[in-house]
Amino acid sequence: NLIPADYNKSVVLAKIVKHVWMEAYDELCGINFLRVYIPKTIHLIGSPAYDKSGTMVLGTAEGGMKITLYNVNSLNVENINIEQLNKFYFKTMHHEFAHILHQTKNYDPAFDRITENAYIGSDWYMVGANRNAWQQGFVTSYAMSESREDFVENIAVYVTNTEDYWNNMLQNAGESGRALIKQKFEIVYSYMEQTWGINLDELRDIVLRRQDDIANGNVDLSIIE
Repeated sequence: NLIPADYNKSVVLAKIVKHVWMEAYDELCGINFLRVYIPKTIHLIGSPAYDKSGTMVLGTAEGGMKITLYNVNSLNVENINIEQLNKFYFKTMHHEFAHILHQTKNYDPAFDRITENAYIGSDWYMVGANRNAWQQGFVTSYAMSESREDFVENIAVYVTNTEDYWNNMLQNAGESGRALIKQKFEIVYSYMEQTWGINLDELRDIVLRRQDDIANGNVDLSIIE
């Protein structure tokens, strides 16, 4: 049971999506990259969606044609909270777009074998805090659901968080978890650079700068009259 997205909040979120996600790739890859690979429909839903386990679904990508973002009505347009935006939208945008990329040109299947016995499917939510997942070699609890989700979570977490966040995660993952994360991320980093010509460090710098633009009020988010 879903609720339609509020019009005014949809306008604000559309401007945020354009600035932080679309134009970040434009800046790094040129405008023709997204013209080819971006889904033609961005579908906004007002309420959260939930799967059978009762866990919240933040977004979905459908065959490269449509990306759906949920929970739009929770957006406070008068008080933009970057942490909330990152949780519900920024990371979700990059996560879902990364699905489109690997569905178009697949990554090295060696990635799937690194932690192949640790994926737990729909029970991922039982892992609890991300810190618990770090120690098992995953960047988030959701990454433990299956290898494809693990792959795109590496991209989404890396480009939407600071270098300090990433290093803190590795530090708290312990020796075993840190080694597994690094091993998988080497494949992720190489895939993005060699397959798509995207340097994830450069993309992260652009994304974080554009996030700061939103936080500092440098982007006009006013409603279209």
